[in-house]
Amino acid sequence: MRILFIGDIYGEPGRKILLSNLDELKATYKPNIIIVNAENSANNGRGITFRFYKELMAAGVHVITMGNHVWGQNDLVEYIDDSRIVRPLNFPKAPGKGYDVIQYNQTTLLVINALGRTFMNANLESPFFEIDHLLETVKTDYVFVDFHAEATSEKVALGHYLDGRVDAVIGTHTHVPTADNRVLPKGTLYMTDVGMTGPLDGIIGVDKDIVVNRFLYGHSPANVVAMTKNQLNGVILDLKKKTIERIHIED
Repeated sequence: MRILFIGDIYGEPGRKILLSNLDELKATYKPNIIIVNAENSANNGRGITFRFYKELMAAGVHVITMGNHVWGQNDLVEYIDDSRIVRPLNFPKAPGKGYDVIQYNQTTLLVINALGRTFMNANLESPFFEIDHLLETVKTDYVFVDFHAEATSEKVALGHYLDGRVDAVIGTHTHVPTADNRVLPKGTLYMTDVGMTGPLDGIIGVDKDIVVNRFLYGHSPANVVAMTKNQLNGVILDLKKKTIERIHIED
């Protein structure tokens, strides 16, 4: 099974570069399943809109994963239960679901979204134990994990913890692609962060002057999505052949 996974779509720039390149990505990599992380895809970089959700579905995306900004758009609670949107598994109680099962021909894929706790939200359930429980109760041919976490150590730890029990652990959230795409010792495909899809010359999606001033003076205006040249970051994974290849496109 071949999976195309696209990293955090950020604002209008991320939406535009993804939709304008998706057909070419399909033709080039011939994925069986397409997964995107869209928790930053709204205009303000918080959550996903219903309109963009429908655009992704129409474009051929199979599953949408989220993260700490999953509830950035209030109307998500109205349609998440009947959608292909996967919110983080380890919220104690929340609408929607923390996983989805996709069937391709006669093969099934379990897609899991989980949030890290280090430097984020200590009130979450443990992503390690929540995934353990899910793997005990839901059986599929393949398992893909989008781990949305801040600390690289927590991402690497989860990768090794799940090594040999899931087929892929791919990190999101920090918006900077890492160079450690590899096969872990027991066969799990791994990458600490796939990177973001959106402004290249902002600071992780935000107008650079806003963030620089925040570091200089301790305060700044509210975040504004940067308008620069754009980038698309993703990976193509072959779960049967055990290969993982980085994808990077710029305007």
